[in-house]
Amino acid sequence: MKKIILLVLIGTQICWAQTKRKLVWEENFNGSKLNEKNWNFELGNGCPNICGWGNNERQEYTKDNHTISKGNLTITAKNEKQRYTSTRITTKGKKEFQYGRIECHAKLPTGMGIWPAFWMLGSNISTVGWPKSGEIDILEYIGRQPEHVYTTLHTQDGHGDNGHGKKTEVLGIEDGFHLFAVEWDKDQMDFFVDDQKVFTYNPESKTEHSWPFDQPFYIIVNMAIGGNFGGPAVDDAIFPQQFVVDYIRVYQ
Repeated sequence: MKKIILLVLIGTQICWAQTKRKLVWEENFNGSKLNEKNWNFELGNGCPNICGWGNNERQEYTKDNHTISKGNLTITAKNEKQRYTSTRITTKGKKEFQYGRIECHAKLPTGMGIWPAFWMLGSNISTVGWPKSGEIDILEYIGRQPEHVYTTLHTQDGHGDNGHGKKTEVLGIEDGFHLFAVEWDKDQMDFFVDDQKVFTYNPESKTEHSWPFDQPFYIIVNMAIGGNFGGPAVDDAIFPQQFVVDYIRVYQ
């Protein structure tokens, strides 16, 4: 008889011994300040270049709407006298990755108008623009559609409302921390929520229009308010709301 060995692997280590991928970068948000050797702040309302951050979003990003404490990044969205504020950080020019598993362990905010995200943009966006640069949305959640998450890819031949992706019902997604991940190689991308595969993208013809994913991408963490996707309605009674990130890890 063949012996059946059950391996119980905890958290993000699941399956990685089999694939032999190695942890190449992690952000555990230790200490009391954001490590600006790895992270940039994006500030303001996007004006004058992309007012509303390209989506008619209603928040202004500041350095003051986040804390680093007890190993967590907490982004707090506020309504301050009809001025919505939040925080957006990126690894552009500091930590950029091509292929591998990129994952985030996070707890979602809730309420009408909230739009937290964990996502990536192509490193060439400053020269070729969007959507030619490509966009990888590993997690998007909008408060007006509870118990659902979005995983989406934006390319030149499919972007905005026509992006390549899936809306997935996940009961209890607002409760506690959950794991959001993409596994990305030269042929396809697989998206996961709590290690359950929810979407695969593998276009038969890979051209610059359908597959801009053969270059490094950088990571973005933010919480938007309102906008084309998160809004348009915003319930002012929900504030403040917190998007809490426990860690981010990259395996290759």
